[in-house]
Amino acid sequence: MSETDQNRTPGTTGERHVQAVTGTAARADRFYQDQMLDRLNSRMREFIARQEMLFIATSDGRGECDSSFRAGPPGFVHVVDDLTLVYPEYRGNGVFASAGNIMENPHIGLMFLDFERDRIGLHVNGRAKLVEDEHLRPRIQGLPLPEVPGQRAMMWTMIHVEEAYIHCRKHIPRLRKVGRDEDWGTDDTQRKGGDFFGAKDTPSPWSTPHDLLSGYYR
Repeated sequence: MSETDQNRTPGTTGERHVQAVTGTAARADRFYQDQMLDRLNSRMREFIARQEMLFIATSDGRGECDSSFRAGPPGFVHVVDDLTLVYPEYRGNGVFASAGNIMENPHIGLMFLDFERDRIGLHVNGRAKLVEDEHLRPRIQGLPLPEVPGQRAMMWTMIHVEEAYIHCRKHIPRLRKVGRDEDWGTDDTQRKGGDFFGAKDTPSPWSTPHDLLSGYYR
């Protein structure tokens, strides 16, 4: 969605075109009017504050997309106010693909899904920037502290909220927790999943000398 301002209804030009072709413009308008906000209301803020997982979407300066997953204890996504969220960036694999995209393109999409209690989802779209932990912590009261060393934030992603709207529960499965076995901060290869997909032994343009790939890019 997005492409909104105070003078026109939500929705991109592409959305409006597809709605016109499929005959769903009136239905979409009802959704925009009844379900979409330009900030977080109290129920949305409460919902976010107890979530333990988050899916994010970013793209680089050329529009090439990346999706990623974040997790932490309840409150790891910290609600600053009705227009501002922050979440920590951990060390991970050291690539920082999402953070790198944000450096080029601030647009971000967040997806919160509650599989266990309410079986409902919340979309939050907005603009993001990166803030160092030592600069953010003195400015925001109640910012969560790490429970274990592996949860120490390398930096924080701060989001200015532009859209917030429901993701219906129609096809969200109900899941149940069976235990807590996170390995925060581990460098043990097997505990991190190892080479589960066998990528290490699969030739790639990054690992194979270019003279062996003379016809690869044709």
